[in-house]
Amino acid sequence: MARSLGVTRVAVFKHIKALKEAGYEIDSGPDGYVLKNRGDFVYPFEFSGREKNIVYFPSLESTMDKAREMARLGCPQGTVVVADRQTNGRGRLSRKWLSDAGGLYFTLVLRPSLPVVLAHRALFAASVCLCRVLRDMTGVAAMVKWPNDILVDEKKLVGVLSEMAGEGDMVSYQNLGGGINVNNSPQTVEPRSISLKDLLGSPFPRRVILEAFLNEMEKADPAGGNVIDEWRSLSCTLGRRVVIQTSRQSIDGIARDVDSDGALLVEQADKTLERVTYGDCLHQILEPET
Repeated sequence: MARSLGVTRVAVFKHIKALKEAGYEIDSGPDGYVLKNRGDFVYPFEFSGREKNIVYFPSLESTMDKAREMARLGCPQGTVVVADRQTNGRGRLSRKWLSDAGGLYFTLVLRPSLPVVLAHRALFAASVCLCRVLRDMTGVAAMVKWPNDILVDEKKLVGVLSEMAGEGDMVSYQNLGGGINVNNSPQTVEPRSISLKDLLGSPFPRRVILEAFLNEMEKADPAGGNVIDEWRSLSCTLGRRVVIQTSRQSIDGIARDVDSDGALLVEQADKTLERVTYGDCLHQILEPET
């Protein structure tokens, strides 16, 4: 190994020691070193080709807050802030997001060439990309819930959050935060939540999910006309009776569609359509209306 790398054996030993201290299981013997267990780590060097874009913290108050700070200072497109824990993680409406060890908590900084009026499409694209990654890689029946959750069997697996700043009528930066219950146990505090570990019966590597999501986001076209259609195809909200709670009112009806702006169209008892742009969406039935 020392000859291949062009370094001394002492240098190799020091690096192996550092990897062990970081949590990797490495056996040493007369024939060299053997990596016994790669572990569940999201260190920058785990992401080949993206090392410079991954900003890792063992613990952080909030990846969204840190990403906002970095975006304002001019960090490049594709910067990802990731943490093993968040001490003040949050979801929509500044609600606290339980962020224990084992979950995947990250914020992706985008600098899309998008007008501000289309910024919502990036959030829909992120939800679609994450949902597809989870379905394809794990086989779980993940579905998107308006406006920003991913559920499995009506239990929350993922929360997605968007924050942006504009310059004139164009987006200056847009941060997409994700909280994914991977190898943690959120249901001990949030009974309507679930983790991949619970669904699969064994741990799943967080880095694999994050890398696949970043790959999908690189190919995504938020401005494209099919983003909303893709979201519709994965939705567990459309066709269901819902109650939308906002700061001003409660809207009860059937979720019929989302429009091109991402607003939910709710058919009320008098058959009129209410266009809802924000609020908490509560599913009232388990089966879609037929």
